[in-house]
Amino acid sequence: MPLPIAPDISHYAVVSAMITPAFFLTATSSLLATSNARLSRVVDRMRVDIAELRRSDAEHLQDALRERVAQHRKRSRLVLAALRLLYGSVTAFVGTSMAIAADSVFTWHIDLLPITLAMLGVLLMFVASLCLGKEASMALGMLEEDLERQLARDRPD
Repeated sequence: MPLPIAPDISHYAVVSAMITPAFFLTATSSLLATSNARLSRVVDRMRVDIAELRRSDAEHLQDALRERVAQHRKRSRLVLAALRLLYGSVTAFVGTSMAIAADSVFTWHIDLLPITLAMLGVLLMFVASLCLGKEASMALGMLEEDLERQLARDRPD
């Protein structure tokens, strides 16, 4: 016996509507994969700087390394915040699909729930993207500092 679906909605329309959040899920999962890789790189670089800090005896080098470790910590927190937001986004998009199905099967008329969940998912993804943009900007700043320091060392006096 087929499920009771509202008479003006076909099964195909329901399935099509449930698939739509999958496009957002694909984008979100791509951001999750790259964010996990970014977090790994930040942590690896922080570990290298911590190891170098332990080996260093020069006070001026230790100060610079401590500052780099602090910057890595800020970057890792931004990426971690983005990851949390992206997982929340995935949850919202999956909830959107489930709410579309529930709204069509049952006569609860919860049509605002899928819209609200989809908007929440997009909003979480937007804020995560801002965090990742800020972290990328910090990474570029650190790269510029490294480049300037290396160029200063290589300059003949």
